[in-house]
Amino acid sequence: MLTFLKAQASSLTASATDFLVTALTVSIFGWWYLAGSITGTVAGGLVNFYINRNWVFNAGRAEVRQQMIRYMLVWVGNLLLVTLFVYLLTHFFKLNYLFSKIAVSVVIGISYNYYMQKQFIFPLK
Repeated sequence: MLTFLKAQASSLTASATDFLVTALTVSIFGWWYLAGSITGTVAGGLVNFYINRNWVFNAGRAEVRQQMIRYMLVWVGNLLLVTLFVYLLTHFFKLNYLFSKIAVSVVIGISYNYYMQKQFIFPLK
């Protein structure tokens, strides 16, 4: 349970990074919402990998190369899922892009991301 709570704290930190970058690129720099969302997802992913590796799963001593390869595979799945559902909710359901991103990120984070990181990227030995 402690690992799950730590993972959620890490996810919140990464999500804050993601949403901040998304909002800045769209609102300040005038980017298309999907480009901003992808850029935010990349920034949040980097933050999430670092925190999860070193704090959540205490896997800082394991070989980083293998972890990065597995993380990239999972992260690409995350990027595709988030991008697809943000687009669907924003374009077809006319929801605000940030609301779409928050809703999709919560669902994907609790279901897909936590499970894949715990079981595939940073398995506890």
